[in-house]
This record gives sequence, structure tokens and C-alpha cells, in this order.
Amino acid sequence: MKGHIRERSPGHWAIILDMRDPTTGKRRRRWHSFAGTKRQAETECARRVAELTGGAYVDPSREPLAAYLERWLEHIQGQVAPRTHERYGELVRDHLAPLLGAVCLAKLDAMMISRAYAKALKSGRKDGQGGLSPMSVRHLHRVLRHALKQAVEWRLIARNVADLVKPPKVERKEIQTIDADETVAMIEAAKGTTMLIPIMLGSLCGLRRAEMTALRWRSLDLDQGQISVVASTEQTRAGVREKETKSGKGRAVALPAILIDELRQHRICQAEWLLQLGVRLTEDHHVVTGEGGQPLQPHSLSSAFAKFIRRHRLPRIRLHDLRHSHASHLLKAGVHPKIAQERLGHSSVAVTLDLYSHVLPGMQQEAVSRIDAALEQAINRRNKTIG
Repeated sequence: MKGHIRERSPGHWAIILDMRDPTTGKRRRRWHSFAGTKRQAETECARRVAELTGGAYVDPSREPLAAYLERWLEHIQGQVAPRTHERYGELVRDHLAPLLGAVCLAKLDAMMISRAYAKALKSGRKDGQGGLSPMSVRHLHRVLRHALKQAVEWRLIARNVADLVKPPKVERKEIQTIDADETVAMIEAAKGTTMLIPIMLGSLCGLRRAEMTALRWRSLDLDQGQISVVASTEQTRAGVREKETKSGKGRAVALPAILIDELRQHRICQAEWLLQLGVRLTEDHHVVTGEGGQPLQPHSLSSAFAKFIRRHRLPRIRLHDLRHSHASHLLKAGVHPKIAQERLGHSSVAVTLDLYSHVLPGMQQEAVSRIDAALEQAINRRNKTIG
């Protein structure tokens, strides 16, 4: 098996591999495009010849996109979180493979991808009941673009054609929140139930669902009135695993007095539950648990909250909307956005301001009023001095 290079234009080369068909014995050639210097082209040619000799060569002109995506999924398995890898697999096997999987990797073009996205929007649901949402198609685009980027790095294709395609536009939905009176009503309704602590952690501290289910007593300092948010849970097919927080950093959140009192009482009740089971409460036990004292899965907590909302006929919001409500309450109360960012655990204050921009118009009006009042006082003082 041999290979050589041929210059097509300055800086662009053809890598030509000579091989024989194992069935007929006839000579065949495979051509690959390459951009770079002559020495780089020669090195790439030698690499492909070695792959061909060792049996690891894959002809990109014939490999279906579905087969390549499976190879890519295997490659990134150790580079992303388990749940993220599962989600990528679902998007590939449930949507990208049926839409584009039969197309050869090297033959894939922007027009094919655009048509696939249009079809997904119209009739892409697995149950056949209509199309995918624009956000779901954007997720497909993100995965395909990521996979094709790797194909470029592996020299399987010359360029990432997904970069030439614009995914559908997503209209931002208005964030659902509840005001202070509704928050108090929800807390009152939750007293005496297992939903009290999760509701207070969300509405008074801004914790995420996965942070609530990962919270252990060792992370609470009730004397100092502080909680250390250092972990979150992730639900996968293999079960629930604990990992770092979404931002990758821990954070300290000050606890309001009303929540400190409820946590002290909750700890006593939890210790009594466990004693009935012959178990002693330790600092390693979870704070948010089921009725039997067992740790909760994130999905189970959301389901329990939804049932609680329906039972008490409260505003139809998600558990995560308590976090949004907390952020809105902070900003409306005049708390500096940097403090809100730190409590919420956002990666930057820009994220906080972008998410809760709906609160800013009222804040701006208040700021203008304060400026007007300050200028008016200055004018009055000046007039008195001149007079």
C-alpha cells in the first residue's frame, strides 16, 4: 500500500492512497484534500498510509454520518458529564441519525442540514405528534456542529459545513415569578409538609433544584446563618450522582432568620424519623429528603412540588421559578446585582442582568427619580446662596 501527494494550488494538496480491493484484487485510489505546507501534507499522507496498513483506516467518502456520530459519541464520553453524554446520545439517535444519518460524512452540505432542520421543526417529534421546538433544533445544531468540528480536527472533512447554517431563532419566554405576598402564602401552605424546606431554599436563597437535593447538613452553619453550596446532583440512567455546582465553583449564601428557625426544627424532626428506623442523624445526611428520610432524586422533587401546587391551588409555576422569584425580589429591593449574582451562583454579573432584565425598567425609573431629586436639591441650595 502506497501513498503520495500532488499539489492542486498553493497551499492545497491532494493525498492519493493506492490500495487493492480485497474481493476483486483490482487497484483502487482514494483521494483526500489537505491544506497546509508540503511537509505537513507528507506527514498526513504517511499517517493515512499507516492507518491503511494497520487496518484503522476509515474512508470518509463512504462512512455514513450516523456511523461517524457514534464514533464521536464514544470519543467524547470521558470529556463531558454522564447526563450530558446521555443527552447527546438521545439527540443523535432519536433525531440526527433519522434525518441525516444515511448521508456520507464527506458529502454532507449546508443545504442538507437546513432541510433537515426544517423537517424537524415540522414533524420531528418521536411520537409523530408534530415538530420539535426551535430550542430543540438549536440543541441538534449545537451537537452536530460540535461533532463536525471534531471531524475537521481528525482530517476527515475539510471544513465544518454546520458553520454555514443558521439554526432557528428562539423567542425568549418571559420568566415566571411570584411576588412577596404569593411567596408568603406558599410558605404558609407548605408548613407541616416535606416541601417547606425546598420551597424556602428556592424562594429565600435562590438554590437550584440539583443543589437542594445535594445539600447535606455538614454544609450548613446555623449558628453563623450561612449555607455552603458546594455540590449538585445529576440524574442519569445509571442512577443519581453527585457533582460540582453548575458554575464549577462553590458559594456561601447567607440565611434569613426565618429559614434558620425552620431548619433547626427540621433537623429535630428528621433526627426523630431516623431514630424510629434505628439510624442516627449525622452531618453526612441530606437536608432535603422524602417522607421516609431518604434522599430525593431531582425529578422526584419537581414532581412533588407540582403535586403540592395543584393540591393547594397555588400559582402554576415550576420549582426553578422560585429561584427566579428570589432574584427578582433582590433586584426590586435595590440589592446590588453583584450580590444577587453571588447568591445565585451565576458565572458573571452579566448573566444575572441578562436573565432578569425585566426587573431593570423599574429600577432605572427609580434611579432617574433619585438623580432628579439630588439635582433639584443642588439647584435650591445654589439659589439660596445667590439670593
